[in-house]
Parts: sequence; structure tokens; C-alpha cells
Amino acid sequence: MADAERRRGRVHRTLLESLGGLPAYSGPLEARITGQIQAGAYTIEKVIFESLPGLYVTGNLYRPNAPGRYPAILIPAGHTQEGKPENQALAANFARKGFVAFTYDPIGQGEREQTYLPQLGRALSGGAGNEHLELGARSMLIGQSAARYFIFDARRSVDYLISRDDVDAGRIGVAGCSGGGAISAYAAVFDTRIKAAASACFINTFRTLFTGPTADSEMSLPSLLANGLDWADFFEQRAPMPWLLLATTEDYFTPAGARPVYEEARRWYALYGAGDKIRFAVGKGPHGTPAESREEIYSWMIRWLKDGRGDPKDEAVKLYTNRELQVTASGNVENEPYSRKVYQVIADEFRARQSPRPLSGLLEELRRLGIPSAGTAAPTITVDSLRFESEPGIFINGRLYLPPVSGRRPAVVVVEEKRLPVPLYVQRSQSTAAIVQALVKRGRVVLELDPRDSPAALDGRPFLGNWLTNERADLVGRNLAAMRAHDILAAVDVLSARPEVDAHSIGGYARGVKGFWLMLAAAVDSRIKKIWLDRTPWSLAAAFDAPLTNQLFEVMIPGFARHWEMEDLVKAIGPERIYWTDPTNWMNRVVDAGPGYRYRYVGEGDELCADEFVR
Repeated sequence: MADAERRRGRVHRTLLESLGGLPAYSGPLEARITGQIQAGAYTIEKVIFESLPGLYVTGNLYRPNAPGRYPAILIPAGHTQEGKPENQALAANFARKGFVAFTYDPIGQGEREQTYLPQLGRALSGGAGNEHLELGARSMLIGQSAARYFIFDARRSVDYLISRDDVDAGRIGVAGCSGGGAISAYAAVFDTRIKAAASACFINTFRTLFTGPTADSEMSLPSLLANGLDWADFFEQRAPMPWLLLATTEDYFTPAGARPVYEEARRWYALYGAGDKIRFAVGKGPHGTPAESREEIYSWMIRWLKDGRGDPKDEAVKLYTNRELQVTASGNVENEPYSRKVYQVIADEFRARQSPRPLSGLLEELRRLGIPSAGTAAPTITVDSLRFESEPGIFINGRLYLPPVSGRRPAVVVVEEKRLPVPLYVQRSQSTAAIVQALVKRGRVVLELDPRDSPAALDGRPFLGNWLTNERADLVGRNLAAMRAHDILAAVDVLSARPEVDAHSIGGYARGVKGFWLMLAAAVDSRIKKIWLDRTPWSLAAAFDAPLTNQLFEVMIPGFARHWEMEDLVKAIGPERIYWTDPTNWMNRVVDAGPGYRYRYVGEGDELCADEFVR
């Protein structure tokens, strides 16, 4: 038992470190009730409070009409865009069974959409999951996890519940499904005031999640697998607290993936003589909480929070529309006094946590990330196509362009850009084909390469890029941006070995966020004599000052932004080795970033820039 307690403490510290800690704020909630719905035996109150100053949480509280102090259930929503109305049947049934139940909008959902644009009448980001991921990339850049804000919202919701006269503060439970299943698990781990939990239709071992439905940023803590942890470790944190794990037969978060979590946690609970305090139940149907799953939840909470007194049968209740359950007058918290967005809170964290480090530390970090190459990549050439091994088992495809001249020639590595569909309001990026032809015409050998990726994981969500592959790399302790920089250096190896190439005159070209990969490569390898950055975001700090970013995950190195900026990479490379055209913000818009950059005039094209680069 002593060993179990020591491990539990060690895991708890690791989880907190992965989160970047939790906000320390304990100021007033400033809670208000903006309206009520009389629903027979219970009343629905429309509640709003501040989790952090200016960060509003909107929710519906379901309470029995009879006076008294009741056990309470916190019910975070899953990933439905509507948020709190998702769980009204569950909450209403709890109220009828003698509980106070609180459903609320998680960040990015319901009345808390972070990128809501009134002119469009919807969230510009495309939806809740996208907003969670976009906030996740920002958080990871400063060594945090977006989950810390979801957890803190749950903690502040408990603060609100125990502030009420009709709630018994010693009998509080949490129950959630899907994204709410993750939040319910976090809440149980990080708030010991919670005495019973039910997590439905998400909890799976990462042996299943990693190659399957890997979840959003707030549901996958940074470097979790690299730290040797899995979801069973969360359950073990609160043993012997009563915990119900639920799945459904047709869910993409499969019962087969949930069962190993249960089996490991059950053995841990047995150490505490509490085998009856953990249960696994499987309902019939797709992702969600069918009636039989809801009845399992009622039964569990009645057993552990209400001394077994109550009927767990699911009853038909009146369901209300989103509009009827709306808390704010406008339907979005941004119109509340002094309202703030989560990106602004993260920006404050970024500024507070900045800790500049010297260039020697930057180079040490780039070496730790595994960017330098061994100089041994060997190509297998087929006509103008080329394939080489960047590291064991990782093959990179490229195309080699040879100018019609003899002798050794200068060369350029071009990071390929394809002409792809883009989301609304994002400038379409041209392919790099024209740049390649311009450089070949000027006597350069060009190797255009496509760094490693997982195209099957690119789900087409707006603004996010290949978030899933970046997230999976981080989970196992790798970094995709660094691996792509390594691929660029492997391409330099290939060019250096070719008889047509002057190995002392190799440059690089990259566009957009891919320019960051090229900067990483050039910073650690002086064989790259000059780089051309085209329409590349000019500042990491600028990513924290805008409500929305585009492809921020593609530059995500955990904690990097706390210590270094783009200008530090410029210094490490040497300004004389950089030709930077049309610097942009994080929505691909060219901005005035000051001196040292080259700006095209309208309709100029690339020819003159190509001349200047090779000069």
C-alpha cells in the first residue's frame, strides 16, 4: 500500500506538470440567475458566473421545488455545439430523484463559442472541437495544456454548487459523456470535493485511442504516453472514490478499449479493499447515453450519494429548446460586461511565463529535438523522382530538378507546397511549382521534398492543419516540427552527395508555417548557406494576440514560445543568411513587420524575388 501511495503522488505531480498547473485564482464568482423555468416538480435556473475574471460560464441548474439540502451532480457537456441542453434529460431526471443538477457550456460550446462572428451567425472556427484544438496549440507552445481551463471551469462549478443553500457540500458527484466524460474524469481527479463519478463514452486505453479516435487537445494531455501513463492512471488517483465507467456497443470509443482501463483500475481499487466501488457497464447503441446507461448513472449516484434511497428508472421529461434554456440576452458571453476570451487568458499566461533563454540554449534544445542529420541519407532515384530514408523506416519522397548546364551547381531544397482548399477568409496558397521552375531557370539544382506526414490523419478541419499527427507525436515524446526539420537536413545530405551539386552552396525555400521547419534546420546546420522564407508568420508572440490562428499546430514545440521567438532563430541562423518576403500574421495576411523584410507590390509575382535570392 505504501508503494501504491508513493506512485499515486508521483503520477499526480506528473499530471499537474503536464497541465502546466491549474489557475490559482479564488476570487468571487459573481454568480447571477438570469431567469427560471418552472417545470412541475423542479425548477430550471439560468446561471452565469465568472470562472476567471471576465471568463463567463453559462449553465442551467435543475433543483427540486421542495425545500431542503440535496446531493448535487455536475454534468459537463460533450462535444455538441449546443452545450448544456445536451444533458437536460439526465439533469431533469436527477432533479426528480432528489438531486440538484448543474449542466454547463464548456469552452467553445453553447453560449461560450470563442470565435462567434455575428455577421455569419456562427463560429468562424467551424465548431467546438476546432476551438479546443486551436487553444490547445497555443497552450502547448507555452508548456501548458488547454485542459487546465476545462478543469478549472469544473472546479468553479463545484464552488458555485457548494455556495448554494440547497446543496449538501459533502455529497457532490460528476457525470459526463464523450468530452464530458473526459472532463468528469479530470474533475474527479483534481477536486476531492467530488465524492462519486461516472464517465461515459470516451475513456479508452491509448492502445486503442492512439491509432483510432485520438481526442481533442483538452482530452489528451501533453506527453502522456512518454510519461508512461494511460487513462487507468486517472482512475487510480481517486481510489477508493466510487467510479462508474460506461461504454456503448456501437461507439467509436469501443467497449474493448474501455475494458482494459477498467481491469487495471479494478486491480488498483482491490488494493484498497474497494472492489465494489468501481463498475463497468455497456449500454446498447451508438455514442451517447441511452436510457439504460442513464439508469446506471442514476443508480450509481443514488447508491453513493443518497444512501441508496431512490428509483433509478429513467422517466420521460419535458425537453426545452436551446433558446428557452439560453442564459445570456444575446446568446453569447462576449456581450457580457468585461467579457474575455480564453485566448486572451492564454496570452496573459504567455506574458507572465516568458523566460528568455540564450541562443546556446536554443541550439541545445534543437539538438535535443533530434533535428541535426547524420549526413548519411542515401537516395534511390527513378527518373526525376527521388526517395530517401530520413531516419530508419522513414522514407521521404521528392523530385530532383537539374538545370541544362554541366558542372557542379548551387542547389536549393524546396519544401513542397500544394495548392489545397482553404477555409473561409484564409488566403489560398499557390503550389511551389512556379518557384521551382524559377530557381532551375537560374541554374539551381532543386530538390523539392514533401516532409513526413500522415495524410490519412488530415481531417480537413479549418485552420488546424494536421493537428492529429502533431498530437500523436507529442503523446509519445516526439515533435513533428522537429522531425520535419530533420527531413530537410536529410535532403541536404542527399544534395551534398550528388556530383551535380556544389555542396558549399546549398540554400532552402519554404512558404508559410513550413518556413519555421526550415529555420530550425538552418539554425543547427551551417551547410544551408541561405534560406528564403516566403509568407511565413513573423512572430510566435503574435499568435497569442489574435482570436484565431491558422496551422499553429505545425510549429508547436511544447514550451518553446516561453523561451524563444522567431527573432532568436534569426540570430541563431544569422540575418545575412535569411531572405524573408511578405511576413504574415497567423491568418496568412501579409503585415508590416518592420525593416529587414522584402514586400512584393501588387501583382509582382516571384521572378524578381528569385533573382534577389540567388544573387
